[in-house]
Amino acid sequence: MKVAIIGCGRVGQKRAEALAGAELAACVDPRLGRAEQLARSARDCVAFGDWRYVMDDRTIAAVIVATPHDSLAAISAAAVSYGKHVLVEKPAAKRADELRGLTEEAQRCKTLLRVGFNHRYHRAVRKAKELVDTGALGPLLFVRARYGHGGRLGYEREWRAQPEISGGGELIDQGVHIIDLARWFLGEFVQVDGSAHTYFWDMPVDDNAFLLLKTASRQVAFLHASCTEWKNTFSFEICGRSGKLHIEGLGGSYGLERLTWYRMLPEMGPPETTIWEFPMADDSWAVEMQEFLDDIRLKRQPSAGLRDAVAALQVVEKIYRDCGYDHRA
Repeated sequence: MKVAIIGCGRVGQKRAEALAGAELAACVDPRLGRAEQLARSARDCVAFGDWRYVMDDRTIAAVIVATPHDSLAAISAAAVSYGKHVLVEKPAAKRADELRGLTEEAQRCKTLLRVGFNHRYHRAVRKAKELVDTGALGPLLFVRARYGHGGRLGYEREWRAQPEISGGGELIDQGVHIIDLARWFLGEFVQVDGSAHTYFWDMPVDDNAFLLLKTASRQVAFLHASCTEWKNTFSFEICGRSGKLHIEGLGGSYGLERLTWYRMLPEMGPPETTIWEFPMADDSWAVEMQEFLDDIRLKRQPSAGLRDAVAALQVVEKIYRDCGYDHRA
């Protein structure tokens, strides 16, 4: 299957390295040199500075949209209208309204649209989902998560700090990952409370967000996304009536990826503890891409789709409204 990558920055490059057997046919970036550099990594791959050039190419069956947030929805909608399958990076749009009608359009055009909630595919997360789905923790009680980094020199001048491009700060950037994971494990949230604030960076978007989300059955997700973490951190805990799972690290600067299962014993006291460590290279990008290709082959709806993106964005928007952030207008 031939695919095009639109947006050849760091994420686009990661996608190019993990195509799961698909053929990279075109690379697109407004910085043409960057598209040309990535195109050289594949045989017979062409580079363009404008994404519109790939839409008429009927040999390209799917596109990966890895641009900044302000163009994700528009490019995805155009690709769908041209009959192409789409993998669009999270958060899929700046606002949920930008995705209105896209599900119906994809159905009309007989195309599939997957949202790149890549964290679902880390080895530790996959193992945790397997354990939860088999009932290892019993009924779930709550999720607690921290996800953050420390920025870098000049961070406040990057596109993520420009609300007209990003649509927000840390909450819409990294926060949507843990919102999506919490919803994936617990289900729909019917109550959304929290705070977003700019504590450190001289930018008009949030650098910290604290969320308290509740399901209809009163299960709680307590989440913190931060770009004043200084030491890159990923911690995701899932607590059930008969035990707890703790996912730590994402590899690289986030540290060794590890899953710990604390299994409560009948007599209670110290739990039985099992630890899985994943020091090998991150395969989440390739696993996610393979699932997308399987979706297309089997004509099945992606497990991470527009409904998930809309749900995460609605949480983001509620927090921003409550905290007086009007930069997403």
